Amino acid sequence: MSEELNFIYDATEEHMQKSLAHLETELKSIRAGKASPNMLSGVMVDYYGNPTPLSQVANVGVRDARTITIQPWEKKMLSHIERAIINSNLGFAPNNNGEMVIINIPPLTEERRKNLVKQAKDEAETAKVSIRNIRKEANNDIKKLEKDKEISEDESKIGHEEIQKMTDKFSKEIEKLLEKKEKDIMTV
Repeated sequence: MSEELNFIYDATEEHMQKSLAHLETELKSIRAGKASPNMLSGVMVDYYGNPTPLSQVANVGVRDARTITIQPWEKKMLSHIERAIINSNLGFAPNNNGEMVIINIPPLTEERRKNLVKQAKDEAETAKVSIRNIRKEANNDIKKLEKDKEISEDESKIGHEEIQKMTDKFSKEIEKLLEKKEKDIMTV
């Protein structure tokens, strides 16, 4: 097998792996009823005029299945943190007790659960589109190698088959992640 084909396989697998990792990150941010510090991963706090991730100005923890606690490293950041959480449109009502910010996670309604499943499905579809685009790019690279006579027609055919196997493997992984997240969201 040619070096060029190996390079295409490695690059394709790496790109597909990144798409899968991105999906995992996105699914973690979709709330499933249980409290998790990941729910606040996108919250940016105004830290002396600079938008800063919440995790860089406070310790974010979970007290129990329905409570997130945010302990700022500087007490004067309490109001900034509270405002950032409210402005993030996550639907949380933070409570400031003078020491820390406490968020009680309300139980999910059936309608909200269905919306979250839809959101998870959208993220999974985006990942699948990404995987298909990576496949298309790899197949175009293989066709170019064949056209430039750097690989034979047989090697090209094998290359396309390998890329398809890779695509199928990552598509199944996406389905597994989605299925797991869907079950997690719908479990009361």
